[in-house]
Amino acid sequence: MRRRHRAHSRFFSRGRTSNGEGRPPSRADYYQVLAKALPARALVVTALGNASYLWAVMHHAPENFYVEDSMGLALPLALGLAVAQPKRRVFVVEGDGAILMHMGALVTVGAVKPGNLTVLLIQNGVHAASGGQALTNAALDLAQLARSSGIPHAENIATPDAFASALAAAESGPRVLVLSTAPDSKSCARPSPSIRCRPNTAS
Repeated sequence: MRRRHRAHSRFFSRGRTSNGEGRPPSRADYYQVLAKALPARALVVTALGNASYLWAVMHHAPENFYVEDSMGLALPLALGLAVAQPKRRVFVVEGDGAILMHMGALVTVGAVKPGNLTVLLIQNGVHAASGGQALTNAALDLAQLARSSGIPHAENIATPDAFASALAAAESGPRVLVLSTAPDSKSCARPSPSIRCRPNTAS
């Protein structure tokens, strides 16, 4: 627990903490922006755990694909969809821990360069889906990593307002938006008609 707290402190001490209320933005804060900004017929792929469960609660739609029990494979799936459906916008929500497990996927995006793909990287400094273990390098600059992988349109995002502005920008993809967030304070059950979020007891 102490190790995870130190990792969070190092990560958020870089100034990525403002949501206008004195706390780091949550995943839900960013999801509210995404739900309002999605283009018509856009496809959304979400990673395992709360990335999928919370999105299902907030914006369930036939165009969503919820990846289950496959850490790091949301991005490869979204890349395939973007190539197969070039006339549709594709958004993928992936985690910082997952992208570190499968960095080859980011490099492949940089090589293929699908113009309709937007990658949303949740950077909360932990492996949230497996119990909240701290990453080995929670403060890694993932936007710079994406640029080094051949994706020039990559930026770190610290607030929902900045996220809304980035989504509204008329830039061709692929794009990587690294969303600085606090670790989830709640975990959600698997999507169902009566889905509810419950307090996260992991520590």
